[in-house]
Amino acid sequence: MSVVGWAVAVFVMAFLLGSIPWGLIISKVFYHTDLREHGSGNIGTTNAMRTMGKAGGAAVFVLDFGKGVLSGLLAWCIAGNFLSDGSLALDAGTNVYNLLVSLAFLGCTWGHIFSPWLKFKGGKGIAVAVGCLFVTFGWVGACLELLLFAILVVITRHVSVGSIAAAVACPFFALYFFWGDWLAWAFCTMAALTVVWAHRANIKRLMAGEESKIGK
Repeated sequence: MSVVGWAVAVFVMAFLLGSIPWGLIISKVFYHTDLREHGSGNIGTTNAMRTMGKAGGAAVFVLDFGKGVLSGLLAWCIAGNFLSDGSLALDAGTNVYNLLVSLAFLGCTWGHIFSPWLKFKGGKGIAVAVGCLFVTFGWVGACLELLLFAILVVITRHVSVGSIAAAVACPFFALYFFWGDWLAWAFCTMAALTVVWAHRANIKRLMAGEESKIGK
């Protein structure tokens, strides 16, 4: 299979992995309720914790984070085992490894936010994206993103502020990690902008001073 064929395969596999609505599955199987009918209606970690408590929220986070990690690892394995050379250049400025891991990041994030199993309405992509970034950026880049998220959440007590800031920072991290590889940078930026877009309601509430804080 050609590099383009593997790139398409990675994107599709990552999208399908990302599309698994763990929040909804856990709420229905273990709590006999529909997560979308409570709180913000979102299937992500924050609403899961509000609706199902710490145990339910933690389970959703681990599974969403895990599908992000798995998507990245799939791209890493394909780059290392199915391509003759992991540093093979698709063209003068595109590294195959960078291409595949950035496509996994984009695919998994989009799959979560636009889940086809939920009529293309999913979560907001933070747990999934950070999980995938442990492969896309490596553990240093992913931990820096998590640190930025945590600091702003502690300061503002708004989970959404930390989430949006981490998404906004993502293209700048990608610029560092993929300098000169503009296609990989573009895919990471597309994923980050989609996460910001998914938080559009939170942004409106923040601007109006109506966003819920941790502990309320």
